[in-house]
Amino acid sequence: MAVSAVIFDWGGTLTPWHDIELGDMWRRICSAHLEPDEVEQVATALLDAEMELWRRGRDEHRSATLDELFALAGVEPTEALLATQFETWAPHTLIDPAAPGLLRALRDRGIKVGVLSNTMWSRDWHERIFARDGVLDLLDGAVYSSEIPWTKPHAEAFRAAMAAVGADDPSACVFVGDRPYDDIHGAKSAGLRGVLVPNSTVPAWDTATPDATIDGLSDLLLHIDRWS
Repeated sequence: MAVSAVIFDWGGTLTPWHDIELGDMWRRICSAHLEPDEVEQVATALLDAEMELWRRGRDEHRSATLDELFALAGVEPTEALLATQFETWAPHTLIDPAAPGLLRALRDRGIKVGVLSNTMWSRDWHERIFARDGVLDLLDGAVYSSEIPWTKPHAEAFRAAMAAVGADDPSACVFVGDRPYDDIHGAKSAGLRGVLVPNSTVPAWDTATPDATIDGLSDLLLHIDRWS
């Protein structure tokens, strides 16, 4: 079956993996807007809320939003704090240098290009990042878990991503991601091929056998052309 669509994970795939201390990120964000004696308490509450929502996504495959995170932490975010959050994360969201050329090459082959990301961020935040890095116009569709009820590896998340790019046959679709459980197990359970871009800090999942493993995005076309 020829490949009709390639759908990518975002963090750790289109954006190279970064080891980040989330507590430090929240402290930096809070320090810009709160009194010094408030920072640790509020940052801890935000971190605890975020970790709980990520746990829920992992264990129950239920999605979450930033609004839900702040509500769970008991924090009323200002526009200025949200802007600082976006800016604090900016250095960690830069697109992989190989991605623009790869996405163009896929579209030149008549293959649809999509994104499916487990995220609490809004579509607007992601599209600002993709526009900044010159790839927004190279995407035929995108699904962010903050907009749907599910997270990967739930099959409905993958079906939503397929629908977003106009694909209806999972056997003609390829999912590319860095997480053996969320991405590879999830994609293959939904009938898609799975390509793993491994990194050392993401937990293994022994029952997830990728159809291909690549060292970087620049290696993907070899497999797409072989399958096509």
